[in-house]
Amino acid sequence: MGGYYILIGLFMLISMGVSSQLKRKFAKYSKTFLANGMSGREIAEKMLADNGITDVKVISTPGQLTDHYNPADKTVNLSEVVYHERNAAAAAVAAHEVGHAVQHAVGYSMLQFRSKMVPMVNIASNLNQWILMLGVMTMAGSGNTTLLWIGIALFAVTTVFALVTLPVEYDASNRALAWFQKHNMLLPNEFDGAKDSLKWAARTYLVAAIGSLSQLIYFVLMAVGGGRNDD
Repeated sequence: MGGYYILIGLFMLISMGVSSQLKRKFAKYSKTFLANGMSGREIAEKMLADNGITDVKVISTPGQLTDHYNPADKTVNLSEVVYHERNAAAAAVAAHEVGHAVQHAVGYSMLQFRSKMVPMVNIASNLNQWILMLGVMTMAGSGNTTLLWIGIALFAVTTVFALVTLPVEYDASNRALAWFQKHNMLLPNEFDGAKDSLKWAARTYLVAAIGSLSQLIYFVLMAVGGGRNDD
């Protein structure tokens, strides 16, 4: 398991680095105030209107980095800072979340697939860690890899979810940026700030997906190696 912990440590460091850079970018572009004077809430409401979406509400939610679109009750939930602030970073986040609302409205297939996976992912994420641990212990003690393969199957569900999340997040950002350009919502420096913010936000999902896939491959190789030792 030593190699596994090295792998986890490596991706933790990379994730921390990307998250740190993301925070720096948002802090930087939070100082780029919009010439149009619009708040995150106003940006979100206008993008919804321009896309002909009238059944989605924009609401404020407590905390930081709590921004999300809820397809169940059709709400764009913006953290208090994003909801009220009038800068490039807030505009980027608000438009990105509306991008998910647009995906929902047009029936974007990857979003629908990800939504259908949620119940299965909730079960798999609660069980896979314990079953993988027991599977590794069982393989080490008796050479039997059955339990480990069950854990791998559960972990694969969460990995597929992480991979499916990538096109969903990138597409939402692309919809936001396209809307900014089509309606001339931002000045060039404001647009560049919003684009850079979304780029680094997307990289957090990319690192998470690569990390999950790497762990899955590690466990598969471990199970294959254990199985061969039984022969």
